[in-house]
Amino acid sequence: MMGERFQSFGLATPPAPRAILADDAIALMKSGGAKNGSLLAYGNGRSYGDSCQNEAGMVVDMRSLNRIRAFNAETGLLEAEAGVLLCDIIAHAAPYGFFPAVVPGTQFVTLGGAIANDVHGKNHHRRGTFGCHVESFTLLRSDGRTYRCSSADNARLFRATIGGMGLTGLILSASIRLMRVHSLDIVEKATPFRDLGEFFALAEAADQANEYAVAWIDQLAGGRGSGRGLLFTGNHAEHGSHSASRPGGRLSVPFQPPLNVLNRPFLTAFNAAYRWKKGRSPKPRQVGYQGFFFPLDGLGDWNRLYGPKGLFQHQSVVPEDTARLAVPALLEAARRAGQGSFLTVLKRFGGVRSPALLSFPRPGFTLTLDFPNRGEATLALLKELDRITVEAGGAVNPYKDARMGAETFAASFPEWHRLEAFRDPAFMSSFWARTARKLDPRHGTSEAAE
Repeated sequence: MMGERFQSFGLATPPAPRAILADDAIALMKSGGAKNGSLLAYGNGRSYGDSCQNEAGMVVDMRSLNRIRAFNAETGLLEAEAGVLLCDIIAHAAPYGFFPAVVPGTQFVTLGGAIANDVHGKNHHRRGTFGCHVESFTLLRSDGRTYRCSSADNARLFRATIGGMGLTGLILSASIRLMRVHSLDIVEKATPFRDLGEFFALAEAADQANEYAVAWIDQLAGGRGSGRGLLFTGNHAEHGSHSASRPGGRLSVPFQPPLNVLNRPFLTAFNAAYRWKKGRSPKPRQVGYQGFFFPLDGLGDWNRLYGPKGLFQHQSVVPEDTARLAVPALLEAARRAGQGSFLTVLKRFGGVRSPALLSFPRPGFTLTLDFPNRGEATLALLKELDRITVEAGGAVNPYKDARMGAETFAASFPEWHRLEAFRDPAFMSSFWARTARKLDPRHGTSEAAE
C-alpha cells in the first residue's frame, strides 16, 4: 500500500494514515483479531468529507473485490462483489437493456459505497434511493461471522447497513435489481426559469411527467436575476445506444494548481456561458447517458481546480412547506459571504421510503453547493447554512460533509443512536468520531455542552 493516498474527494480532510488490503482485513476479522475502532471500508474515495476516513485506525481498500458474479438478463438481478464500480455494472448490463435504477453524480463509486451511503439520483421522486433496489448482501463482522442480510434475513442489520456509512461491518458482495430501459441515451429538455418561485411552480409537474428531473441554479446572480436557472428533465430514449461508452473523458487536470482556479470572475463567466448554451433551445434533444448523469466525470481530477486546500460541499434537504423561504435564504447567505459555488443543484425529493435506518433523502427540496476551502470564512458560512437548514426542519448530508457539528448531525438524524447500536465495535470513521461519539444517546446533545 506504499505510495497510495486514500484521500476523500474534497481534499479538505487529511488522507487516511494507514490502509490494509481487503483480503488481509477479512483474515484479520475472521480470526477475531480486529481491535476496537481500527477499521473502515474504503471504496473509490468519492465521498467529499471524512465519512470514508478513519484517522485513528486503518481503511480497508475494497477495490480488489471487483468481480461481477452473476447477472440474470431476464430479471435484471445482478450479484457482484462490493468493490465493483458502477461504471462496470452499467457496461455489463447495458447490452441486455438494463441500467441501475438509481445513479449518483459519478459512476466511479463502488457498489459497497453506494449501499453504505444509500446514494440518490435525479429520479428519487420515482425510484427512491439506491437502497430501495438492494435485494441482499453478505456482511462480515468482527465476531468472525458472515451474515446474509435482506428484508427477510437479519432484517435489522440489513436496514442498519444501508445508509450506515460502513459502520456495521464489511460488505463483501451484494445483489441488486436493475431497471429495464429502452436505451442508455436520454431525451433531455432544458427549461429556463426566471426565479425560484417559477422553479417551485414547475417542479412537481416535471417530476410527474419525467423519469429524471434536476435544476441548475446561477448561484451568483443577484437582484432581478436572483434564483434563475435551468430545469433539466429526461427520459430514456426509445431508440438509442445499448453500449456503454468509455467511462470518463480524455481531459484531466494534470497537476494541483497552487491556488483556486474557480474564482468569482471565472464562475460568473462560466454561469453565463452555461446558461446560454444549455438554455438556448426549448426543444428536447437526445444526449449520451454520461453527459446527462455524470458530467464531471468527463474531466479527470476536476477537484484539483479548487486549489491545494480542496473544497467543502454542503447538501441540505428541507421540507416542502419551508423550502420557499429556506432555499432563497441558503443562496443569499452564500452570496452575502462572497462565496461562489461552481455547480449549484436543486432538486425535489419524493416520498419513496428507503429501507435504511438512516437515510438522507426525505420529502422536500435538496440544495447542493460547493465552495473552495478558504479556511475560517468558509467554515463560518457552512455553519450558517447548517443553522438555516436545521431551523427549517431539514437535514445536512453526512456523507458529503467534512465539518458539521454534533448537534447539527443529531438534529438532522435524531435516530442516530439506533445506528450506533448496530455499529460493529471494530469499525469507526472520522465523521462518526467527531459527531455521534460526542453525543449523549439519551438526549442527542453534545456531552461537552452539558
